Amino acid sequence: MSTSPRTPLDRFFLLCPLLGLGLSAAPGLLQAQTVDADTWRQCAATTDNQARLACFDTWAQQQQPLTPPPASGWNAPAASALANADAEARNLPLPEPVVTADAGQGLALPATPTNGGCRDPRYSEVSRYFELEPGSDCGTFSFRGYRPMSVSVVTSSRINQQPYSPTRGAPAEEDYQKNEMRLHLSARTKIAQGMLTGPTSSGKDSLWFGYTQQSYWQLFNPGLSRPFRNTDHEPEVFYVYPTDAPLPFGWRWRYSGVGLVHQSNGQSDPLSRSWNRWYVMTGAELDNRWQFHLKAWHRISERGDKDDNPGIQDYIGRGEVRLGWNVNERHHLALTARASLGKGRGSGRIEWFRTLGEGWNGGKSNLRLHVQLFSGYGDSLVDYNFKRTMFSVGLSLLDF
Repeated sequence: MSTSPRTPLDRFFLLCPLLGLGLSAAPGLLQAQTVDADTWRQCAATTDNQARLACFDTWAQQQQPLTPPPASGWNAPAASALANADAEARNLPLPEPVVTADAGQGLALPATPTNGGCRDPRYSEVSRYFELEPGSDCGTFSFRGYRPMSVSVVTSSRINQQPYSPTRGAPAEEDYQKNEMRLHLSARTKIAQGMLTGPTSSGKDSLWFGYTQQSYWQLFNPGLSRPFRNTDHEPEVFYVYPTDAPLPFGWRWRYSGVGLVHQSNGQSDPLSRSWNRWYVMTGAELDNRWQFHLKAWHRISERGDKDDNPGIQDYIGRGEVRLGWNVNERHHLALTARASLGKGRGSGRIEWFRTLGEGWNGGKSNLRLHVQLFSGYGDSLVDYNFKRTMFSVGLSLLDF
């Protein structure tokens, strides 16, 4: 059966229910517009420049954003109803429903939509950390945290007073103390994105450059004039490809990647230590509560006379597994294990992070109380073949 075109009168009756909803709210809207106009006139009449600017800033913050975030929330039903009514009136196909980020994956969405990209709490921590989705993207060449930036007090079972390397020998023994400070700096920036994923893809790949620096400082040792015992520098470049595949027991496979890293302490012989390696990595998550990260690396070989630390992979390990657990909004536990595949060495690290305070926008702060227990080899390059157990307490800044 053919359908005759709708007349303007027909369209009017189709839109009447929606217009009725709008007219029922008209008194409130008119009152709000009158208040805005009065506030604007009061700001304009202010003679003091600073006071006038502050008045306009306050007024601007009270206005609704011109462009809502892509993941809809409070305005989704009304917008969908208007679009459907208009499409039906003009004999157009109805629009497809909007699916919000992480829908059905157990991630609670906030009542008020935000558009914070890699700061948007509607996306999982793994998605925001590697910017795996268009909605969790913060663009290229922005400055972000990488590993925790921390200041901590360290006490250990023993201290390496005479570091030794088979190819570099050993220096004179120093009276280092077991108690010292540890400074850990780490940052990264995304230098490219969308190289293998298209603009309409649900995921976004990325290329990153990162830098990490760790120093051990004999702050409590005035007899040696409080020297820095060792400082390791670790620049790296890595590529991340997004995935979103279901795994057993409700887990989701989220990313894979490959990287190249150089690590050295910048000292002269006999304390010089350095090595290069490439690695592959992957990760999964469960309901934004559990995270699992796996990394395996291979050392780039060097000539014997150029090797500062022969067999370093037999001590530090050839890969690591990291398991993270968000106990609740304030507490996070992490376990990291490194293994050397049959050599009986490696290391283990247990960490507890406790959130301190709130963020600038009222959300979760990035400042943490950080407690760590480490046992094994390789907590620093100069100690790559020296085993010890350490306990540290300090403050860390995560992903600023």
